Amino acid sequence: MMVNRKISTLDEFTIQQMRDFPHATGELASLLRDIGLAAKRVNVEVNKAGLVDILGDAGEVNVQGEDVKKLDVYANNQFMGVLKHGISCAGIGSEELDDFIAFDDPISNNSKYVCLFDPLDGSGNIDVNVSIGTIFSVYRRITPKGQPVKREDFLQPGINQVAAGYIVYGSSTMMVYASRRGVNGFTLDPSIGEFSLSHPDIKCPEFGKIYSVNHGNFFQYDQKVQDYIQECQRKTTDNGGPYTQRYIGSMVSDVHRNLIKGGIFMYPATKDKPGGKLRLLYECNPFAFIMEVAGGKATNGTQRILDVVPEKLHQRSTLFIGSKGMMEELESFLQS
Repeated sequence: MMVNRKISTLDEFTIQQMRDFPHATGELASLLRDIGLAAKRVNVEVNKAGLVDILGDAGEVNVQGEDVKKLDVYANNQFMGVLKHGISCAGIGSEELDDFIAFDDPISNNSKYVCLFDPLDGSGNIDVNVSIGTIFSVYRRITPKGQPVKREDFLQPGINQVAAGYIVYGSSTMMVYASRRGVNGFTLDPSIGEFSLSHPDIKCPEFGKIYSVNHGNFFQYDQKVQDYIQECQRKTTDNGGPYTQRYIGSMVSDVHRNLIKGGIFMYPATKDKPGGKLRLLYECNPFAFIMEVAGGKATNGTQRILDVVPEKLHQRSTLFIGSKGMMEELESFLQS
């Protein structure tokens, strides 16, 4: 089989980036490869979920009060297991776990990174074959190396992230990750079992024509949010075409589409959830970091998401995220 040597695999790409920094230890590159390995394992089960007894509820409720799906449990175990047995992660926080887990062993205690993740976002769509995904973020620990990590290592503002990313399990499986050097996308090539660079240096268009919001909650939103949604329904793009509403209900898929094509994703507060529904650490911060590195913006309506100092592991938040120009239009409504 001929291999296109112009295409970099995830491993080759991270190693090449490491070579540009002579003092780099390689821990971050190793951590990203571990995440890629866990993602490949989850991808196998997602693809055959309809053929085996892995769909549906696991009979448990997670810390968010939501029914746990069997694939959620599997994905959580895979990411936790791979990171625990690696050499680059000192501990993890997961949407599926009540508390963080410190990997208390000599190697892990000397690792300089912690990882937070939503192992399977959009799992409510598993049984209807809609694209779902994994979200992750990486922080440099703030407690001294040589001892187990503590809660303060995880309760850092999003601006402290050194990397963040997501995996989309869809028509193709794609891993997108951002470091401060840029955002790059890798598509899983099943012929070689490797993530290969397919979307180098992703930039979010300044404007798009897509707005993503759950329109069913329209009358529960603040009046200013309602006014902006109605403005989206009236607006036309520069080429004369109308704005289009696209809402999948799987956040990874919605934000991924808007990152690539340009658009805005909104998850405002409602009368039932005045503090918002999305998880600050596991969903909002990673996507805000990715979007900002790609040239977009992300706020909770009053404050930049990456500046919010979290108070608890499962803190909820509102989220407005997307193309810079569209976000500035939204902010003009919210600040009026």
